[in-house]
Amino acid sequence: MSLYHVYSLPRELLETLTPRNLVNQTPARSPTPEVAPPASTGPRACNVCLGITFLDVNDQRAHFRSDWHRYNVKARLGGGNTVTEAQFTQLVDELDESISGSASSDDDDASNDSDAVNALVNKAKRQNRSPSPDSNGPSAPQTALTWFHSPPSTQIGVYKALFPRPVEASSYLSNIKEMQERVNDGRSWAMFMVAGGHFAGAIVRVSPTTEEEPEPDHKGKRQKPKKPKPDTEVLKHKTFHRYTTRRKQGGSQSVNDNAKGNAKSAGAQLRRYGEQALRDDIRNLLQEWQEEIDMCERIWIRASTSNRRIFLDYEEAVIAKGDERLRTFPFPTRRPTQSELSRCLLELTRVKVSHLTEDALRAQDEAFLASLPKPKPKPAVVVPPEREKPKVPKLSKEEETLRDKWSRCLEMVAKGRLEPLKAFWEREGSSIGSVDTPIPDWAGERRATFLQVAAEAGSEDVVRWLLEELDADPTIPVPTSKGGEVDEPQGYESDASESRRELPKGTHRTAYDLARTRGVRDVFRRCAGAYPDRWDWLGAGRVPSTLNKEMEDEREEKKKIRRKGLKDKVKERQAKLKEKEPEPEPIPPPQPVQKTGGGSGATDGVAGLTPEMRAKVERERRARAAEARLKALGGK
Repeated sequence: MSLYHVYSLPRELLETLTPRNLVNQTPARSPTPEVAPPASTGPRACNVCLGITFLDVNDQRAHFRSDWHRYNVKARLGGGNTVTEAQFTQLVDELDESISGSASSDDDDASNDSDAVNALVNKAKRQNRSPSPDSNGPSAPQTALTWFHSPPSTQIGVYKALFPRPVEASSYLSNIKEMQERVNDGRSWAMFMVAGGHFAGAIVRVSPTTEEEPEPDHKGKRQKPKKPKPDTEVLKHKTFHRYTTRRKQGGSQSVNDNAKGNAKSAGAQLRRYGEQALRDDIRNLLQEWQEEIDMCERIWIRASTSNRRIFLDYEEAVIAKGDERLRTFPFPTRRPTQSELSRCLLELTRVKVSHLTEDALRAQDEAFLASLPKPKPKPAVVVPPEREKPKVPKLSKEEETLRDKWSRCLEMVAKGRLEPLKAFWEREGSSIGSVDTPIPDWAGERRATFLQVAAEAGSEDVVRWLLEELDADPTIPVPTSKGGEVDEPQGYESDASESRRELPKGTHRTAYDLARTRGVRDVFRRCAGAYPDRWDWLGAGRVPSTLNKEMEDEREEKKKIRRKGLKDKVKERQAKLKEKEPEPEPIPPPQPVQKTGGGSGATDGVAGLTPEMRAKVERERRARAAEARLKALGGK
């Protein structure tokens, strides 16, 4: 582990530092390019996590237990790409809830961390399915560290989040030198963590204070110098926990309520109360530490998107929402505890040190640039040609008037309004044409003539008027659909006396085939009998037979005989049922109750009983008499 403190770097090292910048540079341009992840192998290196090396065994073991290493292992097993530590930090920050859970045991920590790592792996798989953003050329990924080189073979790395914002990368070295200047009370940070109902906060001093020289006493002797203060010191700290997350489930209750609606269980009520209590406790603590927070140089907050509102998004907030001092931890963190805050403080203030020669650095930079993914060509976007909308022809006034007449006439025919139709036809029939004029296509009617429309609508009066007075043609074929199929009229009622005839080859359906009711079909048959010479009724008109007055009377007589026969059969069936029913037994009249006077008690007791019950009562009475006689004989 490095022993260099970022606020107490040696003067000799500062004078020899030069910044390293690899992004958008060729490998041979500078002899001191940026340090790429070392690809070395050995007993203290991790081949999965881009060949990171370790100074001792303890650091290597801690790395193998970290979420970063487990994420890279699962990503490689799933065919994905491994990420650097800075990229993994960005993935963690994008999650709604952080890696740690709300349970208190070590086993629960492992299970919750595993759930978070699985969530990150699944998220990476979903992102890999989507097309990657286009790029013009290879560029190095943004890392959380910025590196400086000191000849001949020393490199130090400092987290970029320590520098003020906004600042250019070229000013990092000057900022490092300014950070070495000491202030009276030292530089202080505020560090807060909240996740899974756990909270940890601290006010820490991160730089040494100005040491006052000891004044001589009255004897002229100088006092002993005071013991130097450590580089970092925890000035205030506080931790507490509230129940806000289901065990081993992850996610706060408020997030679950927003996604699925408010749950009504007792546990949900407790978790909602825990969230409110946690928010109040944190805000009260911030109010108590307001003076110290105002003096802090940096404010580090680790919280999810929803939990971040606890610190910023409320009235009279101690920390402003756009405060330039706000930072997030640029590395993975664990459950918010006091020890975790101390670890993060040490990670932020201790610079990273490596010892690589110029040639080794140049070779690694070349290999790193070669490993960057090549930009994908932009797919050609084919813009489909816009379809021209069909132009609606502009109608003249005469055409509009004619269309209006057709529409009104068709409406009256379809609704069976005979009297208005007669008057309209006498007035406007000549402009429309003959009664057999084909209906125009723009009307949207499936039938060809007025007779076919009236027959399908089931209007007997209109059909009779069209056939008898206007001499409409019943032999005009019904037009077929576009696919060549015949449109069947809905609600067709078949008769017992006549059935639908199938169409022979080479023939078409006519107005008679569109009739839905027997009354309309009878109109066609009557006209065929009354005017046989007008049309080919039985052939091209497809009328099965003619109908006259005698045939109708005969049909009515048959109906009457059939009804009478049915009534007689019903009467006979009822008579037979009555004969089969057994006659009910006569109910004996009730015996009058004798209130006073004579009469034996035995007769009164069996009055109104059935013969079987009377015999049973009589047997019981005789048995009791026999018992009485036997008892009397035994007493003598």
